[in-house]
Amino acid sequence: MLAETICSAVSAAGLGIAAITAYRKRFLTATRIAAYSLVPVGLVMTGVVEWVSGIVFKPGVWIGFGLLAVAWLLFMTTRAVERRGGSTRKERRAARAAGQRSAVAPGASSPSLAPGAAGSPQAQERPTVRDRPKGKPQQAAAPGEDFSDIEAILKKHGI
Repeated sequence: MLAETICSAVSAAGLGIAAITAYRKRFLTATRIAAYSLVPVGLVMTGVVEWVSGIVFKPGVWIGFGLLAVAWLLFMTTRAVERRGGSTRKERRAARAAGQRSAVAPGASSPSLAPGAAGSPQAQERPTVRDRPKGKPQQAAAPGEDFSDIEAILKKHGI
């Protein structure tokens, strides 16, 4: 009886707030508040509140929830053990080392730290735009470097 009274009061307060919000010309927010405020009364009328209060005060129900929690814990533990593969420590180290050695991204044709990458000595030896004399044309890009999309963007913006 007390739960039904509280739910009805919460719904009435919510509908009052929705009316004030609609008066302020915020109709979308007022509709959303009205929808939320009708939920407690709907739960009382369908009997969900009575069902939940019946569950809360029965010890057998809590034992059932405890058993479900233990079952879930056992499932998760078996999955974690299964993921480890049950292999020995040496096998796991070898697999981890093999995974670290391959520095090639999926779908890449060469390693990410190949010659011509930003941190390589060859890339640092190339002259920059500031180092180049003004009258000379720009050097051709090294093979494997395609800047056509960047050039198109720069031309589009007049740079």
